[in-house]
Amino acid sequence: MRGNKFGKLFSFVTFGESHGKALGVVIDGVPAGLDISLDDLQKALDKRAPGRVAGTTNRKEPDSAEILSGVFEGKTLGTPICVTVHNTNQRSGDYDKLKTQYRPGHADETTMQKYGFRDHRGGGRSSGRETLARVIAGYFAGLLIPKISVRGFISKMGPYEASLEDLLKADDISPYNYPITSKNEEIKKYLLNLKGNGESVGGRISVLVEGCPAGLGEPAFDKLKADLAKALLSIGACVSFSFGLGEEMANMKGSEVSSKKENFGGIEGGISNGENIFLTTTFKPTSTIGTKAKEGRHDPCIVPRAVAVVEAMVTCVLADHFLRQRAYGDGEING
Repeated sequence: MRGNKFGKLFSFVTFGESHGKALGVVIDGVPAGLDISLDDLQKALDKRAPGRVAGTTNRKEPDSAEILSGVFEGKTLGTPICVTVHNTNQRSGDYDKLKTQYRPGHADETTMQKYGFRDHRGGGRSSGRETLARVIAGYFAGLLIPKISVRGFISKMGPYEASLEDLLKADDISPYNYPITSKNEEIKKYLLNLKGNGESVGGRISVLVEGCPAGLGEPAFDKLKADLAKALLSIGACVSFSFGLGEEMANMKGSEVSSKKENFGGIEGGISNGENIFLTTTFKPTSTIGTKAKEGRHDPCIVPRAVAVVEAMVTCVLADHFLRQRAYGDGEING
């Protein structure tokens, strides 16, 4: 199976299945001598971890990271970094029916059509649990670009909508990653109601990137917007990506779009322009609904936990392009 590697100069390979012994990631391209914090790494994983927020999946996993290589005495060695997380709360018997049944909207049938064999337990390799490896990679990517801030938030989930202004006014937006925190109790009840009825809902996650220097991205196939799109659309359940005004541009005139530089979302010609980058992704409703959702351990909405994954993938893209730009000989472009 190919397609397990992402990135060029900063790159990583994820491995493992939802109900296997462990999942993990091998990261390459991290320079030597960078300080790491196991506490900060764990905080990143906790933001995505299952069973921590009311109204999400009932599967409870500590998601404790174990660093096997590439780090010594709290510093990176410049060699490949391998990190694993052991699965401890699998209920594989819940998926016995899926040996012969395919769930619409999942990769069950298409995986079988492609390979003729599959691990049906929890979705196997295509499970959303794979994304914990991406969060780990995102933590290490962030060490390369400490002056760049990447903040994701829920901009829409069912009847709840929030704006960039709401994010800028908020301090701590946990546990649901929705910036209007006065709505947290409502959101909790809303998600629990969906879960009790075997229903699901989609949503949008928006990201604000501050401190990104100009010059990241290439003018043709490796445009920054293209790599961001691939990174985000590779996340399970993500169905669209846009930046700046995005789809609103279809209803606008050139004079309206070009009147403000911020309309382009920090990227012009596929290259960062030094302004803040603003992008948005859309996630479909969780495909498991009805009786199967009531019996299983599924999220009625994936976006509260997906924010950490979106932030991680954006950070990985920026770190990769940071190293590519530095390879031109421009020195430390981020200071």
